[in-house]
Amino acid sequence: MTDPTLEDRLAIRQLVEDWAIWRDAGEWSRFRTCWHADGVMMATWTQGTADAFVAASQDAWRKGVSILHFLGGHTADVAGDRAVAQTKMTISQRAEVHGVVVDVVCTGRFCDCLAKRDGRWAIVLRQPIFEKDRMDPVDPAARLVLDPGTLRRFPVGYRHLAYLQTQLGYDVKTDMPGLMGAATDRLRARGTAWLAGASGHPADAAFGAAGSA
Repeated sequence: MTDPTLEDRLAIRQLVEDWAIWRDAGEWSRFRTCWHADGVMMATWTQGTADAFVAASQDAWRKGVSILHFLGGHTADVAGDRAVAQTKMTISQRAEVHGVVVDVVCTGRFCDCLAKRDGRWAIVLRQPIFEKDRMDPVDPAARLVLDPGTLRRFPVGYRHLAYLQTQLGYDVKTDMPGLMGAATDRLRARGTAWLAGASGHPADAAFGAAGSA
């Protein structure tokens, strides 16, 4: 039996792949096409509209900020012209922390609320979920001592990534979803509401709450 959503799910997977390649390659005009006009990105280091995220990414690129994305397994639920996709991902960032060049590797998922408008799938909301991370000196002989108080400010899923980004001067968000917990439950409720056709934007604070559909 033919899956009626197969073409849509393939297009969504292509979109997710394009996002990672075009973002990491600095192909900004193509990267912008991954989003609808009302698209929102919730990153650790910046949150806001897609336009603001593209501009912030360009600025970081010019400053030499090194962030790379690698993708793994993927699934998408499609309901008419809406979809929710989850994609396993790894974020890798290299920078200097306390005089030592380190790599941080953070494993998690991209959760995307998507819409098909005028025949084109694009992102309305991208919310990463952070499951675990680690920090390693690029030189294995280097000694690195982290401040435990700074580490404890952030959830376990991305605390080393947050530590590095804090050292770079970013105001890092402290309540991103993790492997489990209230923030992850709320994100799941938003995805369910999005697929059910709830009105409003999935990034709005009340979206997905009881009675919002």
